Amino acid sequence: MSVEFTFRIIGMIVCAILGARLGFDAAPFVGLPIDIASLLFGLVGVLFGIIVTPYITIRPVRLISKNINGLPVEVVFMALVGMLVGLLLGLLLAYPLSLLQAPLGAILPPAISVVFAYLGLTLFTVRSREFWIFVTDWLGIGRRRAFAGMGMERQLLLDTSVLIDGRIVDIAKTGFIGGTLVVPRFVVQELQRVADSSDAQRRNRGRRGVEKLKELQRDSAVTFKIIDDDIEGIDEVDDKLIALSVKMNAPIITIDFPLNRVAEVQGATVLNINLLANAVRSVYIPGETFALRIIQEGKEAGQGVGYLEDGTMVIVEGGRQYMDRSIYVTVTKLINKETGRIIFASPDLTPRP
Repeated sequence: MSVEFTFRIIGMIVCAILGARLGFDAAPFVGLPIDIASLLFGLVGVLFGIIVTPYITIRPVRLISKNINGLPVEVVFMALVGMLVGLLLGLLLAYPLSLLQAPLGAILPPAISVVFAYLGLTLFTVRSREFWIFVTDWLGIGRRRAFAGMGMERQLLLDTSVLIDGRIVDIAKTGFIGGTLVVPRFVVQELQRVADSSDAQRRNRGRRGVEKLKELQRDSAVTFKIIDDDIEGIDEVDDKLIALSVKMNAPIITIDFPLNRVAEVQGATVLNINLLANAVRSVYIPGETFALRIIQEGKEAGQGVGYLEDGTMVIVEGGRQYMDRSIYVTVTKLINKETGRIIFASPDLTPRP
């Protein structure tokens, strides 16, 4: 028996009893005998209990639980702190307000406590990241203190493409970022538009970006925040991001090559994840030999193509005849571009034991 079904049964019984009691009291007003009025109102109560009970009991609890589970621990903690601070302020005001003449003296103290608790909860939730950083710095704990000498005050703007790509999450977890990852609100809105697209492929990419954004929010080891800063008079998201980068003197992390070029022209600093990936890939120089599996044909006649473990493409001249086989190849040429690295090689037919 499911929990929801159990609550429906309980709600049905309770509402049936309440309905029957209401029918008993309302019988003289509706002009019906007491037993008939109680029965009719009881049946309405049964129907009401079966339909409505889950929406006022278990489903709200599930929704709240789901939202809380998706929040970073510092957000939940600071929200509780904010509520307690609000309640404390309300308590301090309760006594002087209780001295007012009735009915204000009876109504204002609890009302002020509720209002202040709500305001404290809201304020500390919205600014939870800043409060958390302040508290951990003040107490001298947390990763932020450990990286104090490494420029942790630096802010790095993330664009839509790098969130959809997702590698930024793993890079941030390694601790090599050395700064606060910042996502402007207009980038989040653009990401949501992509996630709501009618095109299935575009929609899946957008949803992946949203999930990666949530991962960054949930990971307490990553210094991350969403800001509401905007640039008036500019409509395009990329143009807004570049202008905001120049204004904040904050680098942009991206994999969008056109954005990379435009930003550099306008004086913005750009950190391209693809360039980082190229920098840490395996380096082979002409004359080196290694094993490679040929998995597809090349564009030119007779060429075969294989890939290194890091994704680097290797074009083997005369490699087509070795399709679906692992052979040794010798590097003949290496081409490095900002969009990637390509290795040209030839089969090494030297006998090996």
